[in-house]
Amino acid sequence: MFDVAPTELLLVALVALVVIGPKDLPRAMRFVGQWIAKARGVARHFRSGIDEMIRQAELEEMEKKWAAENERIMREHAAETPISDHGVIEGDMVPLGGPPEAEPPAEPPAPAITKPQPLSPKSRS
Repeated sequence: MFDVAPTELLLVALVALVVIGPKDLPRAMRFVGQWIAKARGVARHFRSGIDEMIRQAELEEMEKKWAAENERIMREHAAETPISDHGVIEGDMVPLGGPPEAEPPAEPPAPAITKPQPLSPKSRS
């Protein structure tokens, strides 16, 4: 972007030393450094905003492509599988529990719960 040669930088430093003076030069350099930091922060914020806008545009474009692809797939499969009046695909339907011939495994019996016996007066002491 800007090309500053070392000799040019030395010339600027000498002019600043003569014009500003050695007493106020550190304060002036601190001011210039703060100004550069603010400028970098604004540039970073601007760049992140642009990046976010690009990301959002790409995401919207991908969502449109996915919606078009999903619509195409739905049209292809809608022609292959008939759907009843209630919106249910007709044909061989399997109950939610699985095929009827498969029985669920037997549950083990629950262990018996015994009531704790009260302590005798001799064992309390």
